[in-house]
Parts: sequence; C-alpha cells; structure tokens
Amino acid sequence: MENQRFRFSETERHFNPDPVKSKLEALMNKKKDGPFWRLRYLYMGSSNVQKDVDYYGEVLGAKKIWDISSFGTRVAAFKLGEGPTLLLAEHRPAPSSILIFEVDDLRVASEELRKRGWEPLGERFEIPEGPCYRFNDPSGNPLALLQITRPNVLGKITEENDNPRG
Repeated sequence: MENQRFRFSETERHFNPDPVKSKLEALMNKKKDGPFWRLRYLYMGSSNVQKDVDYYGEVLGAKKIWDISSFGTRVAAFKLGEGPTLLLAEHRPAPSSILIFEVDDLRVASEELRKRGWEPLGERFEIPEGPCYRFNDPSGNPLALLQITRPNVLGKITEENDNPRG
C-alpha cells in the first residue's frame, strides 16, 4: 500500500518498486548547510489579509492550512507548490517578507553563527511553534532562525513535519 504522504508518477513506480523507501532514504541522507535545515516559512506582510487570502486560495489555487485572528492581528498559512509555507500577516508591513529557517537546536546554531560574526536583532522570542531569533543580512534583508519545540501546535502545517531530518 502506497504511503499517501508522497505522490509518485507512473514512471517513478515503474522504475522503482518501492518509491516511498527511496524518498525516505533521500530525506535521511540529506546534508544540512551549516546549522540551517530548511526554509520553513516565507513570512509576508499583508495590507489586506482577506483580499490576499482570496487571491492565494481562489486565483493561485493554494491550499489554506489555517487562518487565525488573535492578539489583535490575523495570520493565514498557505501551501503553494513544494516550497515553504506562506504566512500572510496583517501585523507585518506590505510589501515585506522574512525568510524563516528551521534549525535543530537554536542555542547551538546561534552559538556557531556568533563565532562567525552573526548578531541577532534583539533577544530570543517565541512564536507558537518555538523559539526564534531575527536578524538581517548585510543588505538589510530580514531572516529568522526557528527551533520547532511545539510541532503541530497550529495543526499539521506540512508533510515534512513527520519526515526524519538528515
């Protein structure tokens, strides 16, 4: 019985009798680049969340994962293709985006990066899934590091949550 977390073409099934095992082996053997594991979220500002939710869902065909209004703001999560989850955030200025990279251990990653001259913007802070540090690259592009300590706190975000890391 084929695992429903993965989709395979007829060609993949023809040339590989166990495509699930092959995909899992590829994920397990994936090497990380330094302390970063993967781009988890693209955190985008929105001037009108409802208009953006309609556009991403109805026009682009993105799958809405969740849509939450809390603490005086609204954030909606979408999957559009194979990349990171898109977060449309009312409290972020539009247009803007923050690349949020997942790390295995925020303390270890930040210590390793500090040795290379990295500096966070402000103190460590929490989002629903876990602790983060925000920082900018030399050109001022915003980025963040996130350690997932509370997986699926907002519901299942992506299929990759259940896959082993390499």
